[in-house]
Formats: sequence, C-alpha cells, structure tokens
Amino acid sequence: MKISQSFEVARPLPAVWELFQDVPAVAACMPGAELTENKGDGVYAGRVGIKLGPFGASFEGEAQVTADPASFVGRAEGRGIDKKGGSRSRLVMDYQLKEAGSATLVSIDADIQLAGPIAQFGRTGIVTETANVLIGQFVKNVEARLSGEAADAPQSNEISALKVAGMVMKSYFKRSGS
Repeated sequence: MKISQSFEVARPLPAVWELFQDVPAVAACMPGAELTENKGDGVYAGRVGIKLGPFGASFEGEAQVTADPASFVGRAEGRGIDKKGGSRSRLVMDYQLKEAGSATLVSIDADIQLAGPIAQFGRTGIVTETANVLIGQFVKNVEARLSGEAADAPQSNEISALKVAGMVMKSYFKRSGS
C-alpha cells in the first residue's frame, strides 16, 4: 500500500536536514521504533513493535538509508520479520525537504507491504489514519529535539493500538468539527 504524507517542521531547512542525516536521532523520534545497530555504509538494524488488541508483533530487520544533500532527498529501504508471529514487512520510503519560509516542508512517499497475520490489520484506511497520528507524534518529537527539549519518551517500544485508536478518534473528530 502506498502512503504519501507532507508536514511542516517549524525549523529552517539546514537544521532539519542535519537531523535527518542522524539516523539514530530520527529513529528515536519515531514512536515504536528502536535502532539496535549501525552496521556501517548506511545500513542499520532495528525493531518496530506494534500491539493491536491481543495481536502483537515485533518486526526485527535492517534498513539501507541513502541521502542526496544536493537535492535534500533521501531513501530508506527496509525489511522486517516478526519471528514470533510469522508476519513480514517491507518498506521503501522516499523523503524530500523543501524550504517553506522559515520552516521546512517534509514530503514522504512510502510503499509498505505486509504479509502474514499482521496483513489482516493492513486496511488502507486504518493504516492511513494510524500513519497520520504517528507522523504527528514524530513531528512533535523532531521539533522538541531541534529545540533542545526532551522528546516524549514512550512507556514502551510498542505502538499501542488503544493509544493509537484514541488518537485517531481525536483526529477524526477534530476534522469533522464535532
């Protein structure tokens, strides 16, 4: 499934670009993600935990990260396996940063493939709403890091379905004006 998102970070492009080149710092800003090893040459090992009701998965895998500083674009390609539950994931994500006045516009195009038991939760609407919530938290954490504040520390490295569902509902009601 394809997901495209754009968001603004209230910081100048050079500062945001510098942060995006620090893969461990970016991983620390992403809810549910944990970087476990820098293997060199842009290859990183890590895990992403997710819990959807009684269903939990912890994807462990690797990602190759490349960037072009001349055009402020980058790519992350990764694969992960949940050894316990047998689910698999694949991600190809391209990002581009552009000046937006004194802020930076970040555009992300991702192709996410899920296989195994987790795929039953991979309906586009659910994934898109969840991505909106997670990206909102990611932006908040990026801005906190860039301003020298501590980012929201997650209680665990899992993305809780209950917490995400509450945030998705809050987001939905804000948009519908209820």
